[in-house]
Amino acid sequence: MAKGSLVKCLYWVGAIGLGAGIVANMGQSLPARLSSPVRQTLDWGRQPLQPQVAKPAPPWYGASFPLEQFTAYTSAFGYRRHPMGGNRFHYGLDLAAPMGSYIRSWWNGKILRVASDRNCGTHLIIQSGDWVHIYCHMLGEIVVESGGDRVMVDRPAAMEIRQGAWITAGQRIGRVGMTGAATGPHLHWALRYKGAWVDPAIVIKAMYDSQ
Repeated sequence: MAKGSLVKCLYWVGAIGLGAGIVANMGQSLPARLSSPVRQTLDWGRQPLQPQVAKPAPPWYGASFPLEQFTAYTSAFGYRRHPMGGNRFHYGLDLAAPMGSYIRSWWNGKILRVASDRNCGTHLIIQSGDWVHIYCHMLGEIVVESGGDRVMVDRPAAMEIRQGAWITAGQRIGRVGMTGAATGPHLHWALRYKGAWVDPAIVIKAMYDSQ
């Protein structure tokens, strides 16, 4: 996607306050949120007034913008010229930040996997209901314990993230690095819903619009 298209898509991002945190609560389904209770009120003459329907909570209320010290969006979701060469589909959104900036979990969920490879570098995969969120190019290393448990360890930050652990929205889960195929410090953040890739920019905009 061209730089101009990304800017147009994310024109509202400045209001996010450089990733200060906008969010959602994954615990309750949208249909459940919309089935809000009806309250009956009385006036001073004890005459019933019109029923008042409790305003439903925004469907995204409770989740977190995934990065502290966010500075810029550097690569959008979609086809692009890959920094390592060739044209490839980019399955996430790249968010630049200073080296060592803290990364936060977008939503409550379970750590499905902590791993490291040459593309994503040190990374985490978290499942939150039908959603899966992926965080790439993090600082730290993967330690496989004698019992087979896998842990992402970032010793300078005194952080240990264990595969299988439960994570809450907004919880710090690591720091921005340049591990894997990265040309500068940034977070590659990717989302899947029921197995299908989703443009994270659309989700961020929906989070912002629901405020």
